[in-house]
Amino acid sequence: MNDVLAAVLEALAVLTYVALNAFVLIWLERKIAGHIQRRIGPLRVGGPGGSLQSLADGIKLFSKEDFRPGGRDGIIWWLAPLVSMTPAVMVFIAIPFGQHLIIHDMNIGLIYITSITSFGLLGVFMAGWGSNNKYSLLGAMRAGAQLFSYEIPAILSTIGVVLAAGSLSLETIVAKQSAHWFLFPQILGFIVFYVAILAETNRTPFDLAEAESELVGGYFTEYSGIRWAMFPFAEYGTLFTGCALATTLFLGGWHGPLFLPGWVWFLIKTYILVFIAMWIRWTLPRVRIDQLMDLGWKFLIPLSLINILGTGAYIALVR
Repeated sequence: MNDVLAAVLEALAVLTYVALNAFVLIWLERKIAGHIQRRIGPLRVGGPGGSLQSLADGIKLFSKEDFRPGGRDGIIWWLAPLVSMTPAVMVFIAIPFGQHLIIHDMNIGLIYITSITSFGLLGVFMAGWGSNNKYSLLGAMRAGAQLFSYEIPAILSTIGVVLAAGSLSLETIVAKQSAHWFLFPQILGFIVFYVAILAETNRTPFDLAEAESELVGGYFTEYSGIRWAMFPFAEYGTLFTGCALATTLFLGGWHGPLFLPGWVWFLIKTYILVFIAMWIRWTLPRVRIDQLMDLGWKFLIPLSLINILGTGAYIALVR
């Protein structure tokens, strides 16, 4: 009984953090966009520093009509937002925010995370197919090709870290970085992984799955209210967990100067990566679909394989 109660409390804590973190990231993105593109609205509207705008948006989304398109595939259309949101929540189970500050340390934690994040693609396809809308279906097909293409280099880029650490446990990988981060010997892997994370979260310059000017919103065109909100929540959750995983694998996790707790250093590094992702979004234009596919298959995958080869050769010759 105690184990069940603990599991329920952990699940509630994760859901609460994911929701609050999404509101913070939405506020942060509006502020960054306002400063980069000189947009007056995000800098002045919505309470002190725009802090109440996200709350007002949340109330609006909860109170909007739950529109249900005709001809939809009822069960698939209804389940799609839940399937998209679930991986972004479940990944938090295996991420070490600090030393011994982890819900469950798995000896195959990295495999668990890569497996769970793959389910996001299923939710995208369910939303596009179940909506009975050609724009939604086209957006889902774009997203499917994009996510499949960039999952491969994202996974391959982590193999160098696994070889260097000798473990798939995320807590062990961070512990191995107590003397030096894996960023510098694995700089090529870090670049590949970070670019792949941007593509997997459908963020500019890789937002072809949601291109409003072409697809009227992409695979969630036929959603409204709280069902629609679950897709951006999943996107922001995946962005945060992707940056948190990059911090864990390449930036030393919770390691930092002793004047701050380890979990504070972890969040600082993660939010810096989130800031860079938002900076890129509001600076670069969208790429074409052929450029997007070429980057994944012709550049990132070969670079990740070169990184694996170089890491393996170094370990074989030096160790």
